[in-house]
Amino acid sequence: MEFKELLQQAGIVGAGGAGFPAYAKLSAGADTLLINGAECEPLLYSDYFLLRKEMESVLFGAHAVAEYLHIKRVFLCIKEHTARRLHAQEGEILGYGVTVKVLPNVYPIGDEISLIYQATGRVVKAGNLPVTAGVIVYNAETLYNVALAVQNGAAVTRKWVTVGGAVNEPAVVTVPVGTRVSDLFASLGVTVPEGHAVLDGGPSMGKIIDEEFAVVTKTTKGLLILPESCEAVRAKRLNAEKSAARAETACCQCTRCTDLCPRALLGYPLQPHKLVRTSPQAAKLSPGLVLSATLCCGCGLCASLACCQGISPKAVIDGYKALLARNKLKFVSQWEYPVPAEREYRMIPTERWESMLGVAKYDRLPAFKGELAFPRAEILLRQHIGAPSVPCVSEGDKVAAGEKIADSGEGLSLPQHAPIAGIVHLKKDTIIVNGN
Repeated sequence: MEFKELLQQAGIVGAGGAGFPAYAKLSAGADTLLINGAECEPLLYSDYFLLRKEMESVLFGAHAVAEYLHIKRVFLCIKEHTARRLHAQEGEILGYGVTVKVLPNVYPIGDEISLIYQATGRVVKAGNLPVTAGVIVYNAETLYNVALAVQNGAAVTRKWVTVGGAVNEPAVVTVPVGTRVSDLFASLGVTVPEGHAVLDGGPSMGKIIDEEFAVVTKTTKGLLILPESCEAVRAKRLNAEKSAARAETACCQCTRCTDLCPRALLGYPLQPHKLVRTSPQAAKLSPGLVLSATLCCGCGLCASLACCQGISPKAVIDGYKALLARNKLKFVSQWEYPVPAEREYRMIPTERWESMLGVAKYDRLPAFKGELAFPRAEILLRQHIGAPSVPCVSEGDKVAAGEKIADSGEGLSLPQHAPIAGIVHLKKDTIIVNGN
């Protein structure tokens, strides 16, 4: 089987959270491959433990990609604190000729565009794909899954997840894809206190979920329990329309949101303070007025750190992103903008960001609990960017662990596989496997 088809048939997605099908990144023209082990978000340690336990497999996965695309230069990109724990040094040569690149402990350095500049000095033109700058980026866990597919023909059926926040003992575990969050919490003796929310992802970009119904997906990196009163949760409760209405009158045009915007600090023509003052009604009539909103990486610095008026530029921009998506509009530039000289002085230390979000006290190195098993899995048909998977099993079918249960949809898509053996039950947008 051809390498690109192998990755598709294995159902490999961007495990860092974006969910972009891994096979679709395999484009000619790149001379550099970056292994993203930066763990952009605070409180997450899944990639750290993956690198500590399975470094050889991650490096092999990177080697397989590099060999297929004839890439000669591969970097393992990790933050200073991870490098210290792994006893890795800047410029150190690892297996398969992979070079260690140590990144500063700043947020959001794991953002793909920021990572590329920090590691290579190259700027991806605004709105363009990284390969246009000669770079391809894969999360460490994605490459671990590539290794399993190449070496064993294994599909993606398990996930490395950090369980942290307001828990007695944070943990990193590997669980079957489709594991109910409530079952996982129960197995670890974790309860959600009253007045707390559960996030799928990190405190900055993670989404609030209902732990009674949510399941672990291929993009779940962490499950964090945080108090509703902390900024990390408060910022996610904001309504985009109300934020936009308030911003029209409350914004003082201090430009701090733009001054600290990571994409603006790469020279991108993104100015949150101007988007905040743009009339929503004008944007609806002429979406092109807010086209630059698609350049936002959603880091949340503008909302929780920069604004002195309590406005959330991010909430406003998210609303404009939805508007532009409905109109199928995206900012794409053929121009390369210069990187401002002040960038290195405006990057935000992770410790400061944690304090602003109100989560600093929860940043503790978790214990590694290893593999956990569960008797039920609920596999969502849409766990990736693109068309949802299409079931290829019927109600009551008996399936083996690793067996394909859904085919790829049309166009950009991926199949799904049973993480456990059991009996199939079909539900809208979900395939449930009840274990034997």
